[in-house]
Amino acid sequence: MKILVTGAAGFIGSHTAERLKSLGHDVVGLDNFNDYYSLDLKNLNAKSLKDNGIEIIKKDLRDTDLAEVLPNDINYIFHFAAQPGISQTSTFEDYFENNIIATKNLIDYATQCNDIKLFVNIGTSSIYGLEATFPESIAPMPASHYGVTKLAAEQLVLQKSREEQMNSCSLRLYSVIGPRERPEKMYTKLIDLGLKGKAFPLFEGSDKHLRSFTYVGDIVDGVVSVIGNESKVNGEIINLGTEVEHTTKEGIEAVEQVLGKSIALDIKPKRLGDQSRTKANIDKARALLNYNPQTTLLEAVTKQVEWFKANF
Repeated sequence: MKILVTGAAGFIGSHTAERLKSLGHDVVGLDNFNDYYSLDLKNLNAKSLKDNGIEIIKKDLRDTDLAEVLPNDINYIFHFAAQPGISQTSTFEDYFENNIIATKNLIDYATQCNDIKLFVNIGTSSIYGLEATFPESIAPMPASHYGVTKLAAEQLVLQKSREEQMNSCSLRLYSVIGPRERPEKMYTKLIDLGLKGKAFPLFEGSDKHLRSFTYVGDIVDGVVSVIGNESKVNGEIINLGTEVEHTTKEGIEAVEQVLGKSIALDIKPKRLGDQSRTKANIDKARALLNYNPQTTLLEAVTKQVEWFKANF
């Protein structure tokens, strides 16, 4: 199959592209290589993809000429590209354009392809709101511009299933960690500052937050399992993550254990829109995709520390 992966130079997108290639698929990557975070990491990911025979097209999904640049014989689309997370440096317009307008443009392109079997939107637990412990049937209550615009993007994609114009589904991911995690994310920053002997900035009260910290390899297992299951997943929203919860404090302690040293904390004011609890309800993923994440927090952190030391 010929597969397009957007955001292919990013964290989860790059891992997914490589997995799909290893499964024998013809993979085309797309990324705009923006400077939301250091391009060093994206270029490192892109080099790994290139070494694995995966082409990356540099293109911005906000452009309206995608059909003129991208191949028209794509069978599957895995849409990771987005304006991510909760950031004081990102405006509402950034989220709106990169999450809603970009997704609409990609959908328009997909409908012009000759044989699209499935459009897979990559959603987020942030769609649920300040607590994300629910089944997919619950009414979402996003509490950030990120969550609101990712919900809108998800609905634009699923609209095509309802109109019977294209098979589509949306996978809501939970607190993904592991090698290639973005520099501003918790574990990469913890590892970096811990190795340098510097204090980690911790938002007030967030040490008690509960998270479904899920190893990226376990997430990719679920993502790629939709291939061949189009009839099962068409029109569906599916949670992917681990049911095991850990506090942020336990996450910090896991990094300290792997590094063999304590990490000082620099307490910052509470961050608005931050989720207090995420626990992936994966009953649906188990039923439809036989999904069963297995990697422990300590195993995931160990792999991430090894990767960080090898590359930075």
